[in-house]
Amino acid sequence: MASNMDREMILADFQACTGIENIDEAITLLEQNNWDLVAAINGVIPQENGILQSEYGGETLHGPAYGPASHSTAASSTPSSSSAFRHVVPSRQIVERQPRMLDFRVEYRDRNVDVVLEDSSTVGDIKRILENELQIPASKMLLKGWKTGDVDDSTVLKTLHLPKNNSLYVLTPDLPPPSSSHSGALQESLKQNFMLIVTHREVQREYNLNFSGSSTIQEVKRNVYDLTSIPVRHQLWEGWPPSATDDSMTLAVSGVTFPCHRLTVGRRSSPVQTREQSEEQCTDVHMVSDSDGDDFEDATEFGVDDGEMFGVASSALRKSPMMPENAENEGDALLQFTAEFSSRYGDCHPVYFIGSLEAAFQEAFYGKARDRKLLAIYLHHDESVLTNVFCSQMLCAESIVSYLSQNFITWAWDMTKEANRARFLTMCTRHFGSVVAQTIRTQKTDQFPLFLIIMGKRSSNEVLNVIQGNTTVDELMMRLMAAMEIFSAQQQEDIKDEDEREARENVKREQDEAYRISLEADRAKREAQEREMAEQFRLEQIRKEQEEEREAIRLSLEQSLPPEPEEESTESVSKLRIRTPSGEFFERRFLASSKLQVVFDFVASKGYPWEEYKLLGTFPRRDVTQLDPNKSLLEVKLYPQETLFLEAKE
Repeated sequence: MASNMDREMILADFQACTGIENIDEAITLLEQNNWDLVAAINGVIPQENGILQSEYGGETLHGPAYGPASHSTAASSTPSSSSAFRHVVPSRQIVERQPRMLDFRVEYRDRNVDVVLEDSSTVGDIKRILENELQIPASKMLLKGWKTGDVDDSTVLKTLHLPKNNSLYVLTPDLPPPSSSHSGALQESLKQNFMLIVTHREVQREYNLNFSGSSTIQEVKRNVYDLTSIPVRHQLWEGWPPSATDDSMTLAVSGVTFPCHRLTVGRRSSPVQTREQSEEQCTDVHMVSDSDGDDFEDATEFGVDDGEMFGVASSALRKSPMMPENAENEGDALLQFTAEFSSRYGDCHPVYFIGSLEAAFQEAFYGKARDRKLLAIYLHHDESVLTNVFCSQMLCAESIVSYLSQNFITWAWDMTKEANRARFLTMCTRHFGSVVAQTIRTQKTDQFPLFLIIMGKRSSNEVLNVIQGNTTVDELMMRLMAAMEIFSAQQQEDIKDEDEREARENVKREQDEAYRISLEADRAKREAQEREMAEQFRLEQIRKEQEEEREAIRLSLEQSLPPEPEEESTESVSKLRIRTPSGEFFERRFLASSKLQVVFDFVASKGYPWEEYKLLGTFPRRDVTQLDPNKSLLEVKLYPQETLFLEAKE
């Protein structure tokens, strides 16, 4: 059993050899091999690439990260100490250390550009990528943010000993700052997607191509070359705006119509060549192998047919990648993948989901239980000998295409480029765990393509099957159907649970609605009672105010009455006896010369205002309140005595 010190050395040596930076993942792999360094490395590095040996002879060997080993050290080595890296240094016959990928987040004004490069690249390589992305000449850039001092365009990234993730920023002191409105509109145009509808004139075929605003006209023409086999120099275009004068211009500034623009392309007719021209071109044929791609694709000028070149099919020579390397947007990468797949294998193929892997999960797993599907992930690899057979004979078989379209959401990724492979393994680790990621990482190139069948569960996503490329149509269909049976059983349970949950939710909604209606009724009843009580209170207040007012008037009248005359008064006195509606009587003496209004005030002071009551005489019966109140009692014949009674007015 290795000690803690030995394990630390083994872990460091294992990471240096394999390039695996995740410590947890490296420890897991070592524990699976009982901390046997050689066995762990052999499990990660394919055997045909060369197996690291635990012993070596006395010659001087050079490891990729530790420098030359001396003769004395080699001679003193013992086979029993194979757990230390110095006894497992790979020789020149053994595969070189895998390149280390570095991630850069580069900030320029209000933009961020992600760049992924091998550590063998230079600083100038980063600037060239930024030149295409930012449309800024590399000579005008100052790339800042390095942790070390002197850095120029020729500096190799490996020599800077950088971490995997780095942040840089670009300064352009020689360029004037753009106006905010123009810069904002340009940045927005660069992010937009343009649909170019390109018609191939000779075959009357139409292609719908999606490009970002940052793509150049040259890139469009190269893509059209892949589709039509017309070399760029032989392409005759119609429909480009007058402002599109330079193939290096981006679509955002070329003047093409957003979001859709129509173009027509045909083959430019070649003039009749003279004998001298033919001899000159034949001489140039020998230089094709040393020329760049543009010269090679124009080999038709040298009398070589477009269909074949030197006995090799031209489609094989100029086969475009299925997916751009370091694609920023997964949706754009899948658009190119689908277009290239159709170009190679025809239009009868699975319908690939266009979008990120997370979006594919949402589409497949997170809808209604009845609408959920399995997720099939197709992993392509152009360098596998099985790829063409698998794609053309199995993946494009009508039975497979039909079954996938009915029961699966199909998502694809190209594992040919190392950057794209690393990106998928990162996504795989995040969504499926390190075990599945390690399974895919250890697959050999000739075991591709791979077909992963994924089923969504409540808590995690389960990989039901990993199908390798060395299969048949019948076996592929059988494994798809087997996965579908497992999924159908799980789906029925999910549907039952969902129906029960919806039933419970419906009952709860009905109860909540009944409760809400009850609360509304109670609130309405309470509000009505409150309104009634408020009205009663208001009326009571009015009544009280009126009573208080009447009492004040009564007291005022009572105080304003003249004093009652004495019975022995020398003046003429009238004695009045008044009967109330309740049958009570009250009497009072008045001077005969007093006005009738004094009698009215006296009656009102007793609580019977003459506005509400009338005072009636007996013989003859008359309404005294209708008489002139300014006349004296003598004048209205209420002298020397009279009996009157009160009656409420109607």
